[in-house]
Amino acid sequence: MGVSMVRITVSGLAGSGTSTLVKGLMTHFNWTSLNGGDVFREEAKRRGMTLEMFNELCKNELEVDQELDTLLQQRMQGEGSADIVESRLAGWWAHRLGLPCLRIWLDVSPQERARRVVAREGGSEEEAMLANAERSKVNNERFMMLYQLVPEDPEPYTHVIPSSNLNAAEILEHVIALLEASS
Repeated sequence: MGVSMVRITVSGLAGSGTSTLVKGLMTHFNWTSLNGGDVFREEAKRRGMTLEMFNELCKNELEVDQELDTLLQQRMQGEGSADIVESRLAGWWAHRLGLPCLRIWLDVSPQERARRVVAREGGSEEEAMLANAERSKVNNERFMMLYQLVPEDPEPYTHVIPSSNLNAAEILEHVIALLEASS
């Protein structure tokens, strides 16, 4: 049996379209994916906790957050790893682990991210902008404290795609072209 290898990581802030892109890539290439959020949900379930309870635990006990990131990194390597890994830090982990894959960051303006979140979840764009900004602030502080990094820093990414003015099909087409050019 051959060794599986991550072909691409997909990262971006909430509302950037990472999940939509991953679904499109899975369908187009018939690939598997690993979502960092799924790892989070699996660990909460394993511990017998609700997502809210587990989220609070991660905020208050940073070593739990680090354990999740270590678990994600382990699952990105070697036999059985997914073709696509989606998480806020997947590109950073692939970069630091030296995985030879495309590392995509979807760069979307705060206004467009808010519009997309509202289309998906409801509410007002103003509320979504404020919630997204607060979430990014909290995450960036935590990631800086834990790993001395900011997710949207372009350093680890092979491609930063300005996606504010692209629809889902255009983003998918662009990434497919990048994957085909790299193979």
